[in-house]
Amino acid sequence: MIVSRTLAALLLLAAGGVNIAAAQQAAAAGHTGAHPPAQAAAADAGHPPPLAKVTELMTKPLPDYPGKEALLIQVEYPPGAADPVHRHDAHGFIYVLEGSIVMGVQGGKPVTLTAGQTFYEGPDDLHTIGHNASATEPARFLVLLLKNQGAPILTTVP
Repeated sequence: MIVSRTLAALLLLAAGGVNIAAAQQAAAAGHTGAHPPAQAAAADAGHPPPLAKVTELMTKPLPDYPGKEALLIQVEYPPGAADPVHRHDAHGFIYVLEGSIVMGVQGGKPVTLTAGQTFYEGPDDLHTIGHNASATEPARFLVLLLKNQGAPILTTVP
């Protein structure tokens, strides 16, 4: 409940949108993780899954935590979109705005989330599963990352 209110407040404060090309390039390079059948079929047919659109909404240094910052991003998954296997080296709080997504970290069970549900990734987690649960409908979610200042949003893992 507190995370939901915090994300809602940050979203209201957020302004503008900067496309985060690093995540797009990693996915385009083929560093993809586990995919559901629709994405696997597309990949097997020589077509990579669609790319997620990542938009930076807000970055804020955290003076009470020297060297740390909060970064709020919005991720839009077109139908069939999937993330590459990656890590954030950050605390990641996910809040689903619309659609349905599947998230999972190494050693954990994948979970399917719908609008209003949340997910957490720790700084040591390897994000092995992240994709749109639908091959026909888009999905959109917010990610609040608490990370080292200037550190990349994500690092892909082959």
